[in-house]
Formats: sequence, C-alpha cells, structure tokens
Amino acid sequence: MSANEKRQAGEAAIRYVENGAIVGVGTGSTVAFFIDALADLKDRIEGAVSSSEQSTAHLKRLGIPVLDLNATGPLNLYVDGADECDTHKRLIKGGGAALTREKIIAEASAKFVCIIDSSKQVQLLGKFPLPIEVIPMARSLVGREIVKRGGTPVWRDGVLTDNGNWVIDVHGWQIADPVGLENDLNQIPGIVTVGLFARRAADVVLVGDRVI
Repeated sequence: MSANEKRQAGEAAIRYVENGAIVGVGTGSTVAFFIDALADLKDRIEGAVSSSEQSTAHLKRLGIPVLDLNATGPLNLYVDGADECDTHKRLIKGGGAALTREKIIAEASAKFVCIIDSSKQVQLLGKFPLPIEVIPMARSLVGREIVKRGGTPVWRDGVLTDNGNWVIDVHGWQIADPVGLENDLNQIPGIVTVGLFARRAADVVLVGDRVI
C-alpha cells in the first residue's frame, strides 16, 4: 500500500505544475515518482531546481534541465516528501540528509506541496528522529545542547551531506511546539539546519492522491 500511495502522491502533484514553470524538486523515494511523471511535461516547463545530487542526476537522466536557484529567483512551486507530517502540515524532514537545500528551496517557493504515504501522518512530531545538519567541529557542542533539552543525539556516522557536513539524529523528543523548538535550535552555533519544517510548513499535503 505504501509504495502505491507514494506513486499516487508523486503523480497527483503534477496537477500543480504550470506551463512555463521552474519547479523546485525535493529528494526521496516519493519524489522519484514525481520526477518520473514530470518527465512527461519537460517540454512545457523551463526546468527544475534540485535539492540534492541524487535528484539532480535523476532529472538529468530524464532530460529535464536543472537550474541554479540564484539564477531563477523565487519559485512558484516546490514538491517534496517528508518523514513525518502532523495535522497542521508541519514536517520532519532530513532522513535523506538533504534537509538544508530542501529548506532553502521551500523558503524560496510560493507553494510547497508535500507528497507522502499514510504511514507518515502523525498527531505529534518526534517518533521519527529529528535530523540536524551540523558543522563537523560543532558535533559535540550541539550534542550537549540537545541533551540539555531532553533529547538523545545520535551521530549518523559515515554520512556526509551534499554540503560537506554531518547529521545528528535526535531521539526521544515529543515535539508539542515545533515552531518554538525550530527557532530555539536555530540559535545554537554550529547548527546549519534543523529538520523541522514548522515555521515554513507545507501549503498542501497529498496522501496518495488525496489532499488533506
């Protein structure tokens, strides 16, 4: 059911793509279905801005031009998946370690369409460990700050982000105030990006082909 819902969500997101658009494209298994569907429209769009090297390679294989966000300016649409989504369309993202570029593109986009399967729906964020991208020299500092806040930091050993940084996954948090926690963590020196997409939540969430 999960794989079918992912495919349905990826294909359903195509309805938000306008002619002549530059589309922000996220990362992950559900987004891969969206990229496959986007290939059928490649002659009707200008191209895509990609959040990861993985998605860039996929887009290029299908002949979709990949553009630089600095050159495109603001985008009308960003399509991406999530690891968790609460009832207010706030998200945890970063399981694929592309959270920083994903957050940048989401911020630059007028509409953020999140595509998920039903297993990603939660009442309270935090069952999925919260990814945090950190400057390598700050790993221990950030870890200590997380412990002060009641979390259990686990270094994702062997993982290097596309930006050359490390990822800490935080276990044990039940996140009742995701906006507050996101703002708090953003003040800790050495944190590049927090995998909470709460201040800039999704505008539309597709679970399979259903809008919620």
